[in-house]
Formats: sequence, C-alpha cells, structure tokens
Amino acid sequence: MEAFDPNPPAWTQKAIHASEFGCPVCRANSKTATRVWINRRSPVFTEDRRRKWQEFYLCECQQAWWAWSSDRPPSELANQERELPPRPFFNPFEDL
Repeated sequence: MEAFDPNPPAWTQKAIHASEFGCPVCRANSKTATRVWINRRSPVFTEDRRRKWQEFYLCECQQAWWAWSSDRPPSELANQERELPPRPFFNPFEDL
C-alpha cells in the first residue's frame, strides 16, 4: 500500500487541487479512487494547533487530485450506533 509511503508516487506530480473534496473532472468521491497517498512528511498547522495533511487521490478517470485532510467530509460511520461487545463474564450483582 502506498498511502503511507514516505516518498510521493510519480502520479502525484500532476495532481490538481480540488476545491471540493472529490475529483474536479468527474466529481467522483475519494472512495472510488484507485490509488491514495498521504503527504505525512509536511503537515500544516492550523490556527487552533491542529494538523492537516495533503491527501492525494488518483481517480478512476485517471485524474490525480489532492485536498486537505481537514476538508474531508465526516464519515457516515461516525453516526452509526455500535453494538456493545459481549460481557466477559456474568456478574450476578450487576444491574442489567
């Protein structure tokens, strides 16, 4: 997986900055990208001292694009309820 490789792949050299978090040519989202690389060597610090990185994507349409990690939309998994794992043992004194 090249996403965390410290050296940028050749396809990132022609990447264009996407004003919206998606391919600027065909409007596909980042989930359909065929390749991904995160520039973790050069984080940028925001005013509130948070880090953000350049995320590079190679779209199915062969357009390379990049956007800031802070521009990524929230995951739909963030709002899903999670099942609690089973209890490791039965405690008769615990309220159910």
